[in-house]
Amino acid sequence: MASHIHPDPIVAIATAPGRAAVGMVRVSGKGLMPLAKRLCGKVLRPREATYTAFLDADGTAIDFGLALYFAAPHSFTGEDVLELQAHGGPVVLQLLLARCLSAACEFDDADQPCLPCLPHLRLAHPGEFSERAFLNDKIDLTQAEAIADLIDASTEAAARSASRSLAGEFSQQINRLQGDLTHLRTHIEAALDFPDEDFDPQIPTDAVEQLGRLQHSLDALMQKTRQGVLLREGLQVVIAGQPNVGKSSLLNALAAAELAIVTPIAGTTRDVIQQTIQIDGIPIHVKDTAGLRSSHDNSADLIEQIGMARTHDAVAQADVVLFIHDLTRLHATEYAATDADLASHLAKNKSRHGVLVDVWNKADAAPPAYWHDRPAGVVLSAKTGDGLENLRQHILQVAGRQPNAEGVLMARVRHVQALEQVKQHLERALSHLMQPVLMPELLAEELRLAQNALAEITGALTPGDLLGVIFSQFCIGK
Repeated sequence: MASHIHPDPIVAIATAPGRAAVGMVRVSGKGLMPLAKRLCGKVLRPREATYTAFLDADGTAIDFGLALYFAAPHSFTGEDVLELQAHGGPVVLQLLLARCLSAACEFDDADQPCLPCLPHLRLAHPGEFSERAFLNDKIDLTQAEAIADLIDASTEAAARSASRSLAGEFSQQINRLQGDLTHLRTHIEAALDFPDEDFDPQIPTDAVEQLGRLQHSLDALMQKTRQGVLLREGLQVVIAGQPNVGKSSLLNALAAAELAIVTPIAGTTRDVIQQTIQIDGIPIHVKDTAGLRSSHDNSADLIEQIGMARTHDAVAQADVVLFIHDLTRLHATEYAATDADLASHLAKNKSRHGVLVDVWNKADAAPPAYWHDRPAGVVLSAKTGDGLENLRQHILQVAGRQPNAEGVLMARVRHVQALEQVKQHLERALSHLMQPVLMPELLAEELRLAQNALAEITGALTPGDLLGVIFSQFCIGK
């Protein structure tokens, strides 16, 4: 991968914007020691923190802090890396950044009097430090993505999962699958390459056993990555239903805050209100929407019509739609007819993978007999909180969360899609093995395609345009 490495040295502020006790400016490139001497006024010992002044062009101190120099290849990027840890004021860090750029252009009057100290030093692009680490084989693509996921983690569970992926746990499991596939392909390819040799790879029997083990390991890994996608992306949950059934009250109850205005007047909510909550470490993005009327009801004003249109848009993008019913109006004929009409429209408009959940609200005010008369669904009272925990767990259950899932790995949609491809190729390979007349060429091709799909996850076989998309989503300085 070294041929793809950018030749220019780069510099950036590597800590978040704003004031803090400590901030960092990071430089990566080839031959950084002359720059370090110019900035610190001394030679730095590799991998040793040195308390020093950071010098301006006239020799005065911009600030005092710690300087660390990492000589290639013993650094995060695999290049020489210089880190200047100063006080975390925005002005101080900007002065240090500007000083790095100006010092790089100054002529070195000691060893090389005719050359700038560090030619071509420039500001880093978003994610460029991590990209160089990947291109220099210091980390693979799943570890690079885990860096961004660890920074963006919104829950403790997500942070721990990302940390496991950064440590290489996800990569190790992928590599184990790769090794098992390579072992199996060795037998198949040998049969193809040496058909006239006295060599019996026992393809029909041994390959079936190996494929079975591969599929079992793959299924376990897919379960962990699906849970990882839930941790990273969270769930889009939409609360929908007729006016005045308690949608806003449910949002407030789930969020434990007065986010939406609640009144007895139907149609109080006119727009979509969103709040992110956590359930067992999973981010849940909950949207309260405007009340819906029957398709035969034309009494809604213009604002209400716009609100209902936005409700349908939200439903079309949701992972889970909570269809709220008023349990106290269970036997009201007109209300029940409208609910039936809305149920049909919600089922038709929800996303392809979305799940519709019936929720019966106002249990505290409904006669006890209504609890048994109602259709299936979750019963609760947004007012008293009874049944809320049951709803929370039901949301996770319908979304596919496994309550006792261990070793969850932070994952992205692309990882799950790649593993789905591997699964399909292994199933086709098994199908070829079970045919009365074995065609080893087709079997070998399916195994090769499965291995390629695995390689895309770690970046061993990844299109350049995909790398650009992945690293462009990082913050500058990472």
